[in-house]
Amino acid sequence: MRRGIDHLVLCVRDLEAARQTYETMGFTTTPRAVHPFGTGNFLVQLQGNFLELLAVLDAAKIPPMEPGRYSFAAFSEAFLEKRQGMSTLVLQSDDARRDLAEFAEKGLRTYEPVDFSRKATLPDGSQVTVSFSLAFVSDEAMPEAGFFACQHHHPPEYFWKPQFQTHANGARRITEVFMVAGEPASAAGFYEHLYGPQNVAAADGALTVETGQERITVLGPAGFAARFPGVDRADAPATPHFAGYRLVVADLGAMKSLLSERAVAFRKGAGSLWIAPEDAFGAVVEFAPENGA
Repeated sequence: MRRGIDHLVLCVRDLEAARQTYETMGFTTTPRAVHPFGTGNFLVQLQGNFLELLAVLDAAKIPPMEPGRYSFAAFSEAFLEKRQGMSTLVLQSDDARRDLAEFAEKGLRTYEPVDFSRKATLPDGSQVTVSFSLAFVSDEAMPEAGFFACQHHHPPEYFWKPQFQTHANGARRITEVFMVAGEPASAAGFYEHLYGPQNVAAADGALTVETGQERITVLGPAGFAARFPGVDRADAPATPHFAGYRLVVADLGAMKSLLSERAVAFRKGAGSLWIAPEDAFGAVVEFAPENGA
């Protein structure tokens, strides 16, 4: 089954500094939100998916990991003790409990569902309550990569706002996620169970997973270095891990001008521009033209 990308979790140690950096890159961010389990975020809403800048705000509120119970906040805290960057891929869900049943049927490691609510501040300053159900799944071979499906219970107008989805850099949506693995093919079994074998293909030393409108590309260290030369990966784990993501923008030339005017360091790729992880809180951020995604 194809499950599109709901959002990406980008773990950062300084939430306000990350917000300022992303706004300098031309993104609009939502007002800060606080979770009941000790973390908080700013979001970058796009067209149908979004980025979540997330940090630990109150470690005392973080529930521990327990057998059969996944603590997203504890995973995030442990991640940040090692590095910053993309920690978790979040899948779209219409029914988190049905997803859990399907994950378990496929033989994947599952956990009890998590239901929670938080306050969201709207563009006019008013607040509403938004609620979610989360279905976590993990692979012991990928302890540094988080996965869960996210079901939104609130009315769409409580969450998605045109004012938050309009960005100075012309960003439209996430179209690709990059994972690095010593042997990309080693991740095939997990993704085949998650998305179906018909949506997973290996070629030229890489693994491609079609999620719907987006894709996940698993590269070896050499393949990642060839695509993003000069990236410092000194703190990269040995196990498979997320390394960055690709966005499409309305006008790549305008994006280049904006980054230049705002003194944001960037590099040129094959038909794209990208920002190195040392300048973007641990994750490669690649921008590509909308008609070339």
